[in-house]
Parts: sequence; structure tokens; C-alpha cells
Amino acid sequence: MRTVTATACRWRHARGGRSEPGLPVIAHVRGVVLGVETDRAVIAVGGVGLEVFAAGRTLARLAGRLGEEAELTTYLHVREDTLQLYGFEAPRERRFFLALIGVSGVGPKVALAVLSGYPVDELELAVARDDVKKFESIAGIGKKLAQRLVVELGDVVAAGAPAAGAPAGGGVDTFVAARSALQNLGLSLREAEEALRGAPPDAPVEELVRFALSAAKKEAL
Repeated sequence: MRTVTATACRWRHARGGRSEPGLPVIAHVRGVVLGVETDRAVIAVGGVGLEVFAAGRTLARLAGRLGEEAELTTYLHVREDTLQLYGFEAPRERRFFLALIGVSGVGPKVALAVLSGYPVDELELAVARDDVKKFESIAGIGKKLAQRLVVELGDVVAAGAPAAGAPAGGGVDTFVAARSALQNLGLSLREAEEALRGAPPDAPVEELVRFALSAAKKEAL
């Protein structure tokens, strides 16, 4: 017998779509996938079909599990006239979504478009590298909004990055570690970031540093 659950904690509705203690907030859903549309899925939980909005890649995976059980980390977006549930494959994706809707001019629909464009690893790396064009390449994101995303998400990405010397593993963590190593070798922040442009995104720290030093040497010639 399959178990279907929705984990909730008590919150109170607050202005601006945020939540505070008092109103039920669904933080996690496990149930059978009943259907998938272009921007949402329906998941059966305790005899009730929950409508869950999600990014394109999440919906694609759910579409392959019709009639099967699936789990999602969720966020209940509260407005004065509506409640909408958003689903994510991992807490990290949910955190990035919340950071996105905290940016001026970005609502849940735009945030899902961003998450549909690229995996969170690539988006965090783009922020760390000030890669505005990465965000511009996403449908519905213009240059000004892309610039604002890079600036306003910078602190969020930096807060989640480990100190220099962290184990290599690809993504934004290794980029930040490599950048710090280059600064320790005498490069300025701008020089380090310029030297790392075009580096393999999944390379370990040591390879990123070698790539950057080679690029910096060529630039100096």
C-alpha cells in the first residue's frame, strides 16, 4: 500500500506573499502523479489532487512517472486572492527560487522560467562569474533584469559558498575557491574573474587555477 503525505507547519499570512506563523504551509509532498501540464502537475495526496507548479525539467521527470509515487520539496506562495503551491526536486532548488522571488520585479512565474532555463549549479556559477548573458539567454529575461539578478543574487550565492581550499567538486564552490587561490597568488579580484572566464565549469580547483594562470599569462603578452 502506497503512503501519500504532505508535510506542513503552521504559519500566518503576511503581506507581499510571505508567510508567518499561523497559516498551514506545505513544505513537502509525496504522492502519486496523476497528470502533468505545461506549467504544473497534479499529485494525489491523501485522496486530494494537489496542483503543483514546477520548472520544466521537474515536470519532464514527473511526466515519466505518471501513476507512480513522487516526492517534491514545496513552497506555498500566499497572496491575498490565491494560494499556489510550487514544487522542487531538492531543497537547494527551493532556496534559489525563494532568492529569485526576493529580487525586485521577479515573481514566481519568472523564477520558474529561470529554473527551467538552467540547473541551479549553472545559475549559481553564472552569478559568481557575473555572467549576465547567461540570464539574458533565458526567455523573458531582458538585459536590465539579468543585470539585477546577478547583482542581487550575489550575496545569496556567496553565503552558500565554502571558504577557499574547500574540496573540489565542480560548480560555484570550486570557482570561488579557485578565485580565492588566484587572489592569494597576487591577482586582483577582477583579474582573477577575467582569467577564469571560459574555464571548464566542472573542473576541479587545481585545473581552474592552471587554466586561469595560463589565460593571465597570455593576456600579459
